[in-house]
Amino acid sequence: MSLFRIEEIRSMSGKERSEELESLTKELLHERGIIATGGSPDNPGRVGEIRRTIARIKTVRREEQRGAEAAMAGRGTRR
Repeated sequence: MSLFRIEEIRSMSGKERSEELESLTKELLHERGIIATGGSPDNPGRVGEIRRTIARIKTVRREEQRGAEAAMAGRGTRR
């Protein structure tokens, strides 16, 4: 599982981002489960990396959503 930079996330399609978000969420739950049971994860910094990547994906999703809302709002005021 590779983690993505913001440019890579923006170049993905919406479906790819959704699939990646789901995959990362499952991986985060797995890592947190290991920690909760008293184990030590293979890479302790991985949890933070996964969280940041999830946040990046959600940020891009929200940016696109706001852009679409702004485009729709602009259409109603012009004549």
